[in-house]
Amino acid sequence: MIIIDAHTHLWKKQEGVHQGKPVYALENGRSNFAGEVRQMMPPYMLDCSNTAEMLVSNMDYACVNGAVITQEVMDGNQDAYLRSAKEKYPDRLRICSLYEEGKPYALDGFDGIKLCACKLEEQDLTKHIDVFKAAYEADKFVSIDLADGDIQTGSLREIIEELPDLRIAIGHFGMVTTPQWQEQIKLARYRNVFVESGGITWLFNYEFYPYPSAIKAIYEASEICGFDKMMWGSDYPRTMVEITYKMSYDFITKSDEFDEGSKAKLLGRNAQRFYRFPEFDDIKPIKHML
Repeated sequence: MIIIDAHTHLWKKQEGVHQGKPVYALENGRSNFAGEVRQMMPPYMLDCSNTAEMLVSNMDYACVNGAVITQEVMDGNQDAYLRSAKEKYPDRLRICSLYEEGKPYALDGFDGIKLCACKLEEQDLTKHIDVFKAAYEADKFVSIDLADGDIQTGSLREIIEELPDLRIAIGHFGMVTTPQWQEQIKLARYRNVFVESGGITWLFNYEFYPYPSAIKAIYEASEICGFDKMMWGSDYPRTMVEITYKMSYDFITKSDEFDEGSKAKLLGRNAQRFYRFPEFDDIKPIKHML
């Protein structure tokens, strides 16, 4: 089975902002998160460098073929580092530049651009249509994390209808644990709009592995937009503070709620098409000590 992770993060140095307060790395995977010390990464990331080499090592062990590197304002702009990561792993990584409100943004050298729409001061996405148009004209995809529920679905729908050929990936599975999350999933009924599940194990962390409510939510979403429009994402490395990388998807592979064809679409085939990954050779699993 081809497995592609549609939602990961990388950085050489974390230096961002959350609600106007600084976010920066400390040591042993910990960060200062707007004045509070948080375990932001696994503790083996001793110097808090969240590198492409470590991600690819995890991918190899978990038999994940490709990964999409999205961005978050809390980590700071990682454009320069992601370019170097893509140079080293051109087939296995797809990278996003970061859209920051009121600042210049890059598209050259990137596969797509990330909008942390939920954190924009101007929440009406039609006011940001220039970046959507630029992405479309450059044949890039847009990765977007929307505000909870239907706050921004109306303005995004206007953009989708104006730019029907623009590829858009809605992140965090529509913020599935919040009211009216289904409104975000409904947008995937449009031809070039997909939904990715980055952070779903975070949102259902209260019940932990094997995330039975996440399985129910995936099934509900499939009834709204179909398995052809959904993609798996891990939200690496933040979700790795409690689970292994493989656990972030094998609760799906082990579920008896979905047939094998649906699992193949969700775990890789849809993302392969959407993000334009090449065909991959199988990654043979390494026998471990257990």
